[in-house]
Amino acid sequence: MPGHVVVGTIDRDPLLVRSVGKAFAMLLAFDRRNPTLSLTQLAAATGLDRSAAQRYAHTLVGLGYLRKDLRSRRFSLAAPVLDLASRFMGTDPLLAAARPYLQHLSAETCETVNLSLRDGTEVLFIARMVGRHVLNIDVSVGSRHPVYCTSPGIAILSALPEEEARRILQACDRKPLTEMTVWRMEPLMQKVALAARRGFAAAFEEIYHGDLAVAAVIRDVHGKPLGAINIAALRSRMTPAEVEQRYAPMVMEAAQSISRACIARS
Repeated sequence: MPGHVVVGTIDRDPLLVRSVGKAFAMLLAFDRRNPTLSLTQLAAATGLDRSAAQRYAHTLVGLGYLRKDLRSRRFSLAAPVLDLASRFMGTDPLLAAARPYLQHLSAETCETVNLSLRDGTEVLFIARMVGRHVLNIDVSVGSRHPVYCTSPGIAILSALPEEEARRILQACDRKPLTEMTVWRMEPLMQKVALAARRGFAAAFEEIYHGDLAVAAVIRDVHGKPLGAINIAALRSRMTPAEVEQRYAPMVMEAAQSISRACIARS
């Protein structure tokens, strides 16, 4: 069952319209592991009682955002949900500023190029250009990875005050995903400091075996992180040293150009 949607956190803010929050909580209950849910599962995932869950599900079906299988009586997301993502893709200023640089890097390197932003303790992929050689075909726009073991995550943390970066890392569910994962606090803080000094972050096989990536942070006019751009390559084709030597200067230059473009648009 999905465990990241809890309606109780919504109820603590008196300014929030609770019904809107609960409706979105219901939509967010679905994910790759839970493409369909029964009414009982929806109620459990969102913290709603069965009666309330039934009303919200019925409303979302009527609005077209959920569909209900009449035979199994299970719910799933409907295609109009994509309209929300499409509107974001068409209006986000970071994505608009970054798009030409992503295209250039993709053409120049033939590698996979990603644009990410931080959402809590995760990085969220908002643009992805798959290269000629790709390891993770399941990673797509909208995918999330832990901030502590990704090159864009460390790059973004490196642009924050040390104590803020530490608080974010402490809030992460840190654990080794491979034998290469850096997940203990002090080594992670050292990695963040190294990225701040060098201007780029690296993650080598920390989530997936064979995946090498370097990233640089994109900043706003005040120097605060907006997101990060990264290039990913295959361990079977390049060594970590080669990836850093060849691609780190490219992501740093692209990140600086995107930062200037974002500032110009603001």
